[in-house]
Amino acid sequence: MSLLEQDGRHRCAPELEVLVFLFWLASGTSYRIVSTVFGIPRSTVHRIVHSVTEEVVALRHKVIHLPNSDEDVEAVTRGFAGLARHRAFRRAAGAIDGCHVRIRPPSDPDGHCYRNRKLFPSIILQAVCDHQGHFIDTYVGWPGSVHDARVLRNSPLYQRGLYPPPGHFILADRGYPCLQHPLPLITPYKRQVRGVGAQRFNYHHSRARSIIERAFGMMKTRFRAIFFHTLEVQHTFAPHVITACAVLHNICLGAGDIVALEDEPEENVVEDEGENEVEAIAGAQWRDQLSAEVSALEEVPMDHDYI
Repeated sequence: MSLLEQDGRHRCAPELEVLVFLFWLASGTSYRIVSTVFGIPRSTVHRIVHSVTEEVVALRHKVIHLPNSDEDVEAVTRGFAGLARHRAFRRAAGAIDGCHVRIRPPSDPDGHCYRNRKLFPSIILQAVCDHQGHFIDTYVGWPGSVHDARVLRNSPLYQRGLYPPPGHFILADRGYPCLQHPLPLITPYKRQVRGVGAQRFNYHHSRARSIIERAFGMMKTRFRAIFFHTLEVQHTFAPHVITACAVLHNICLGAGDIVALEDEPEENVVEDEGENEVEAIAGAQWRDQLSAEVSALEEVPMDHDYI
């Protein structure tokens, strides 16, 4: 309530509008049922859901943002080293991944573009999180048939090159290219790796990168009706609902409201591994240097607390 601007646009009590909006997100039920629960017209429920969603999306840059200072970046990188249990990952400044959200596809001829490899219609949420699972960047809306690497190339994060700072990188899975420019991404070695050094690097990389999967898992668990069922709204409105959920996820984490996952998040299926984009030589060389550091340096003590 303190984040939402109250400028007279509300025709109902602001508290009621927020409660209607949150009830709809939590239950995923129809406007008709929400109308019955709150004793207000269905048209009013529709207006409230759309207007409050837009207001939450409008404040996303206050809640979902890149680290503001060198001290903030230092805290994030120290946290990722703690997650990886290795000081070689002190330059990791985030973890990136994509998440498919089931939607009702448009009925026009382009509707088939939303069908992903698992054969259900979806749109993609690309997100970067810090070491505690807070989203620091989100990009939503591409159809489910599009590969993660293509979504990345079209995202502001990639095209503007504002983050991470020089000398730092973002952790990604095998579905992304290993890059140094324009966006530094470090991916694990391919599944058929040879040598203890590469296997050990993949182990520490996985420990650190899995925080983005846990962040998605917490958000999905909190908003089960949105992420575990088909989102029954217009496909043009769906990205706004998903972004609103990401904003609320950060607000909840900031307030200390942590969701315990029922199960450990599953690894995303890697699509067309190695066929979508040739790895940049510089990115692969940087990964080799990190792998050498992992082999040369001692691991961070297991009882070290970076939080």
